[in-house]
Amino acid sequence: MDGNELLSRLKRLSEIDDPRKDIHSLTYAQFPGTHCPLMGAAMAVRGIDGAVMMIIGTDECSYYTKHMTIYSDDWGGLDGRCLSVTIDQHDITFGCVKKVEAAFAELMAERRPEAVFLVTTCVPEIIGDDFDAAADALSEQYGVPVMAVHTEHFKCENHMPGVERTITACFGLMQPCEQDGSVNVLGQRMGRFEDTELSRVLESAGVRIGARLPSGCTLAEIRRASAAKVNIVVNDIGLPLAKKMKQRFGTPYVFFDKFVEPRHIAEAYENLFAFLERPLPMELADLRAEAEKAAESGKAALRGVSFIYGNTPFRAFEACAFMASLGMEPQLVQCHGIGEADAEDVRQILTHADPYITQSANISPMQYIYDVLRPQLYLGHEYPMRLRKKGIAQVHTDMGGGMLGYEVTGYFVKQLAAAAEEGKNIRKGGAMQ
Repeated sequence: MDGNELLSRLKRLSEIDDPRKDIHSLTYAQFPGTHCPLMGAAMAVRGIDGAVMMIIGTDECSYYTKHMTIYSDDWGGLDGRCLSVTIDQHDITFGCVKKVEAAFAELMAERRPEAVFLVTTCVPEIIGDDFDAAADALSEQYGVPVMAVHTEHFKCENHMPGVERTITACFGLMQPCEQDGSVNVLGQRMGRFEDTELSRVLESAGVRIGARLPSGCTLAEIRRASAAKVNIVVNDIGLPLAKKMKQRFGTPYVFFDKFVEPRHIAEAYENLFAFLERPLPMELADLRAEAEKAAESGKAALRGVSFIYGNTPFRAFEACAFMASLGMEPQLVQCHGIGEADAEDVRQILTHADPYITQSANISPMQYIYDVLRPQLYLGHEYPMRLRKKGIAQVHTDMGGGMLGYEVTGYFVKQLAAAAEEGKNIRKGGAMQ
């Protein structure tokens, strides 16, 4: 495989008119992702205390999820909250709703859970059983909230749709409540929210945290989620639920992702406290000054450093625009798409560079791209020793997944500077081929 030939398939950022058509994969077969949406659904239900997950699928799907949950205290072990309805050839031919109804009757007779997520996998989705209708019927029959979550992998690139669909299904649990001045946190999927800068700022301001989806909450907190004054959306997966709540309950939402640009973090804080009708905490001025100082101090070490962007906890184009503003040179960006929210960052990048754009994230064909572009840094998951042999240093950013606020800026610049220094040592050592 030739790296130049692979690059010839790609368009540069300035050439992307329709992201659905113009962002190409490096291979003809698209990489479906390491994990399927079933894993995402399991991750989300795990954090909802008292909820039961009933998986409907083949024995492989059942084993996969049971093996994942059996050793987790959050799930309750072998007889815990993860159950399965395994379908066979007869069910594939004639449908499996009746089998699910029988299994559900057993569940209600033995346990009587407070809420049940019916999680369908690929085969039930292909044969066409209507589990939305089945969930509604079971909910009416037993007087228990039953939510259908569809986790077919053949339509998804990774496990994130499973998380998104599960927390969006929680909308069916919510009840109208009087506002109590609290905030909900939607979309936190890495780390503990209480360990973030944003959480500390809210606590200092006396703002109570309500439901946290999918990072952990009770069914009672979900039922009362409409009492929140504001929803804080910290990842795109929380947007569908936030929009539903705004439409039904009038709850406004603030998008507060893992921004690295201090200006964007400041805007998020300002919007949040404006909706809360509270003054902006004084400490935020000092936090912003520290972040801007960190960014400025990183320019000397990072100016002229070239990079390929892979998968990180941050927003791809926002992070790349920030790095470009530090004088770094983006050569290629791997992404899942370009949305309206990325428009400003795209314009910012184009004032500095015009990188290639490709779909993420299949690192196998990237090996040939490295030999052509010869980047100094790679951001994302890769094999470090394989990168080192090509004279490339890896930027480690996973710890940033549990951060929110100005703390992200300082951490990100520190990791970039450390990798840039490592890259110098690699090349001095003659590792580059």
